[in-house]
Amino acid sequence: MTTPHDLRFAANLGWLFTEVPFEQRFERAAKAGFTAVEYPSPYEYAPETLRRWLDDAGLEQILVNSPGGYGLACQPDRRAEFRDGFRQALDYAGTLAAQLIHVPAGIRPPDVSRDQAFAHYVANIAWAADKAAGRSVTLTLEAINQRDAPGFLLESVEQAADVVRALRPLPVGLQFDVYHCQVSQGDLTTRLRALLPLIAHLQVADAPGRNEPGTGEIGWRYLFGLIRSLAYEGWIGCEYRPVGDTVEGLRWREELT
Repeated sequence: MTTPHDLRFAANLGWLFTEVPFEQRFERAAKAGFTAVEYPSPYEYAPETLRRWLDDAGLEQILVNSPGGYGLACQPDRRAEFRDGFRQALDYAGTLAAQLIHVPAGIRPPDVSRDQAFAHYVANIAWAADKAAGRSVTLTLEAINQRDAPGFLLESVEQAADVVRALRPLPVGLQFDVYHCQVSQGDLTTRLRALLPLIAHLQVADAPGRNEPGTGEIGWRYLFGLIRSLAYEGWIGCEYRPVGDTVEGLRWREELT
């Protein structure tokens, strides 16, 4: 949805409106004022079915993840599985008109050194970005905090940003998740200011509970004002666990933005 201040919020249907079955969440999101959605895993459904649900609700698809949960890209023994999965993600993105594919880095296997896993990850992302070039799709790379995902390869937004810089002009960008950054690193203002030119997608949830903005420690009025002042033009994914009813919890959009 678009607020009066031109911040564009997309509902993450993997997290919001879980009071109803997945296929009903599209209409619920539209009724709640959203014009766009994202969700990590569309692969349980035929892409044509998802396309129909989007069209019936008048929604735009923003982002999907490549298959594999926390990701396969850093795991040397799963290269073929990663590539097959990314090809599937490209096909789904095409049918859904999604311009972003989040490619999670994955959990480093205990018998693989960090340097080996990182080199394998960068090679896989370069391969995937080359496949995405020319298809109006951008890959997004995200750091995930070690509390929620111990052993996740990308431990900081700076590490993810370094990969983005190394691979451009291939179509890659940073996925800046406010919750993960707050848990892992903090200093959100400095990092948003420094990394904005690389950011292709933002996601929001409060810390420490990963609930809706306004339920935790983050100063959201200031942060949303900062994002607005930086002239961020992308979408902001609402990837949080509502404390109670999803719609009741959406009051933060008017109160904090």
